[in-house]
Amino acid sequence: MAGEILLKSGEVKIRVIYADTDAMGIVYHASYIRWFEAGRTELCRELGVTGKGMESSSYYLPLTKLFCHYLLPARYDDLLIVETTIHDVKRASIEFGYRIFDEKKRRLLVRGSTIHACTNETGNVVRIPKILIDTLQYFKDVEGE
Repeated sequence: MAGEILLKSGEVKIRVIYADTDAMGIVYHASYIRWFEAGRTELCRELGVTGKGMESSSYYLPLTKLFCHYLLPARYDDLLIVETTIHDVKRASIEFGYRIFDEKKRRLLVRGSTIHACTNETGNVVRIPKILIDTLQYFKDVEGE
């Protein structure tokens, strides 16, 4: 399953609140990283994979790598769309891709990616559980039709 497979994508709308901005009313750079997480969490939920479910099975997906390219600024009270895609699934890691747009998807503001290792409760890297691989494979097949 390795490679650029673009399994599934999802969208989340985010309203920029004042606390997400700097003194100039422009979104603070770290706010985008939180929105990546919101997009990833909702996409996984759509696939039937929740953080609580993973943890109750003693599996975790800690962040191991982050890339973020800021193209245009967002400002206080803007409505944004966070588009999240599963880019790659390897034996023990998953890569998610993100694009953040203005509310009409006319302007791409930010693009990025995160890589998450699959670990057990002691923090050792382990294979992604079969049930998760099966879920991702199912959506790959559906998206490929």
